[in-house]
Amino acid sequence: MGSKTRKGSFTMSISRVFVMVFVLAGTIAFVPVAGFSSNDAAKTAGKKVFDAHATAFSYFFEDSDMDFHFGNLILGSIVNHGAEVGEAFYAASHIKDGDAASWQDEWYKLAQRVEARGQRSLARGHKVSARDQLQRAAYYYRFSILSILPHDPRFKDRALTFRGLMKKAGGLFDPALEYIEIPFEGTLLPGYFRKATAGDRRSKTLIMIGGGETFAEDLFFYIAPQAYARGYNFMTVDLPGQGLLPLKGKVFRADAHVPMRAVIDYALSRSDVDPERLAAYGISGGGGFVPQAAMHDPRIKAIAMSSAVVDAYPLFEAMPVTQATKDEINSWSSFHGNIVKVINWRWGVPMDEPSALVEANRGFSFDPAQVTVPALLIVGEGEYKSEETKRQQMLCMDKLPNPEKKLVITPSNEGASNHCIMENRSIVGQVLFDWLDEVFAQ
Repeated sequence: MGSKTRKGSFTMSISRVFVMVFVLAGTIAFVPVAGFSSNDAAKTAGKKVFDAHATAFSYFFEDSDMDFHFGNLILGSIVNHGAEVGEAFYAASHIKDGDAASWQDEWYKLAQRVEARGQRSLARGHKVSARDQLQRAAYYYRFSILSILPHDPRFKDRALTFRGLMKKAGGLFDPALEYIEIPFEGTLLPGYFRKATAGDRRSKTLIMIGGGETFAEDLFFYIAPQAYARGYNFMTVDLPGQGLLPLKGKVFRADAHVPMRAVIDYALSRSDVDPERLAAYGISGGGGFVPQAAMHDPRIKAIAMSSAVVDAYPLFEAMPVTQATKDEINSWSSFHGNIVKVINWRWGVPMDEPSALVEANRGFSFDPAQVTVPALLIVGEGEYKSEETKRQQMLCMDKLPNPEKKLVITPSNEGASNHCIMENRSIVGQVLFDWLDEVFAQ
């Protein structure tokens, strides 16, 4: 993969604007993904290429997209009890590299085994053991639907299975992890809420919003334990385009601030939410949805983004998958090809036309000059190599009017380099909550 290089760092502080940047000495190495060859990577050096599924190094699989999901989504969740090392590598060792059906089957079989273990503990009254096994089983079912196409009955069936298990596991937490549904335009936005402490004491609250491939459960395993360990209520929901909502015709929409208003309405209807300490954090596409919501809703008191998506259109225009020729698309593995098809479905474009994602993302933007609350941008060093990603972070930092703004680029040499920094959630928790604590202490 990419060659090893020495790392250095510098910090730039201007008044109360902080920029922490870890830079690579020497040349930038582009990491290829499935359907995007090393030669293609070399030709795009210095150009505006944004590959959200590139990794700093290989974890296990030769198929780059499968390796991204294994190393980031799955291994990254271990710190928050979404997986176990032995279980994850056992499943991986039985998966045919790049094969969608093999991936789906192995995670499903593992989920069934872990669920059975959890159900046995629950039947015998061992609540902690049951909780730990059931929440992990739920997430293994979630992994199993990666690369299942939405018209396949298994997609919905397995999603309802992992959601049901999360509800069951949630009731075994203390305080409980509550399953919530927020009415919105004739449907319900599903999600979760866990209060920081028992009772109705008003507490700091973090609302977590995902991006183009997420279920609410992903956001729980992303950072929920770090939130309530620091005294924060944690809340997350599926917006239109996420989870199962596209099955109801609710695909992604450029005016994400509209469903976000319903989310804020719900949060502030609760007696355990402190309205003066309400923050929202968005990853991937959520890095555009959250600041757009803050533009329109002053009830959000601080925001964080990983990373800032000032305008999704040029980012999608720079993605290798949207530039791929028919021959390149035909060369993709079944796993990678299906991942792209599901993303297309979530944006309401034909599943066999990834180039249509570019136009579908026109208008998915926000104006940093109108985001007046404190703002934090967190970007992995590897993702920051993208010229377009870097341009949008600089544009955002330049235009944000609140002096409490900060850009943190997390370092590759601490395993915190990739899109959304899913591979090192402890660093994300430190950066995010240390900053929020300081903002809310003022």
